[in-house]
Amino acid sequence: MTTSSEPTFRQSVDLMFNRAVALMDLPPGLEEKIRVCNATYTVRFGVRLRGEIRTFTGYRSVHSEHMEPVKGGIRYSPEVHQDEVEALAALMTYKCALVETPFGGSKGGLCIDPREYDEHELERITRRFAYELAKRDLIHPSQNVPAPDMGTGEREMAWIADQYARMNTTDINARACVTGKPINAGGIVGRVEATGRGVQYALREFFRHPEDVAMTGLSGRLEGKRVIVQGLGNVGYHAAKFLSEEDGVQITGIIERDGALFDPAGLDVEAVHRWIQAHGGVKGYADGAFSPDGAALLEAECDILIPAALEGVINLTNAARVKAPLIIEAANGPITAGGDEILRKRGCVIIPDMFANAGGVTVSYFEWVKNLSHIRFGRMQRRQEEARHQLLVDELERLSSDSGVGWTLSPNFKERYLRGADELELVRSGLDDTMRTAYQAMRAVWHGREDVHDLRVAAYLVSIGRVAESYRAKGL
Repeated sequence: MTTSSEPTFRQSVDLMFNRAVALMDLPPGLEEKIRVCNATYTVRFGVRLRGEIRTFTGYRSVHSEHMEPVKGGIRYSPEVHQDEVEALAALMTYKCALVETPFGGSKGGLCIDPREYDEHELERITRRFAYELAKRDLIHPSQNVPAPDMGTGEREMAWIADQYARMNTTDINARACVTGKPINAGGIVGRVEATGRGVQYALREFFRHPEDVAMTGLSGRLEGKRVIVQGLGNVGYHAAKFLSEEDGVQITGIIERDGALFDPAGLDVEAVHRWIQAHGGVKGYADGAFSPDGAALLEAECDILIPAALEGVINLTNAARVKAPLIIEAANGPITAGGDEILRKRGCVIIPDMFANAGGVTVSYFEWVKNLSHIRFGRMQRRQEEARHQLLVDELERLSSDSGVGWTLSPNFKERYLRGADELELVRSGLDDTMRTAYQAMRAVWHGREDVHDLRVAAYLVSIGRVAESYRAKGL
């Protein structure tokens, strides 16, 4: 991963923050207040497993409470440590501000390899971790709302929500204590795909601006572009799936923990994903050339590189050899501060994580609102919308019949026009609008200021500015 001479993940976030605030006119005290992490709680708890008591270490970090509740995922990984959790919490603050979700930034982690435990053991561990956090209001619908992250998913969120509800039996909003839940436990349609879908919408918006595309040396539309994806987990899989199926890109490379696959003609994302689910990696997959050195494929020729796995995978040791003219950070912090500087000097355009990775928290916001309103999206207006559309179609058909013109509506028009939007369509619409609006806010700074030369600094300027205004509105 990164070298010892390179800043840690948390230091990289601070360095990128400092690059931005150097271009702002903030009072030193307010600058410090925005930068520092407000609090980090470390919990060590025991669970009786396999005839003995095992002790686990977990963290919940709150970076900024300029808005509440604070929001951020919980990850399960043996590499979890305090610095990582605090860096991710800081990114959540800036991410939420950039996409205008009304949350402060938080993050949680449990130092555990979930593959080493059975499902019933993981449930006991998760419920105890949730108990330790909830009794200190570090899980709470109006104070701190977790979500899935690396190593966790709908299952773990359902356990956490149920544990909170058991501890707060009269809280009518208990389901809003966590997002990313299964549909039947208060979740929202479209949440699982949300971060990957956000990556797709981010790229679509980027390619709507020819002058931005030209800065990469590329041209034309998204269709036909060669893409390498690192990590075919939830985010990488959905991003690759949607881009290949709906936008016509070629997924020429897929990097996983046991190696990489490469095929210049394009890989079948669904087939590779099924293989990984069955075999735990890409080794042995029939199509494409396999290489055990997956990291080397980060340096292969392509149009767009999507790092969707761990932080720090592009760093001082390999950044100079990365050939992609456009990188979109689907993971949190995949490029270190040192790697970022090398790539920028080479002219590479980087769509930063705090924007590209924001689909998850955006749809989590929609889920939280759904839980607080106690009604699914579309329930009130869908049929009324269909009835109004039916009036127009009926009138068009009457005019055609009365005038004797005899024209007919296009095939499938009636069916498509008459169908009112369901929850999934509304969620995707809201996410698309969010990603477009956030990109345009970054772009206005990127192109509007002579001292801003990249999208990352532009993103930090927008988000830090919004956090600063929130604090000023509080009287700080």
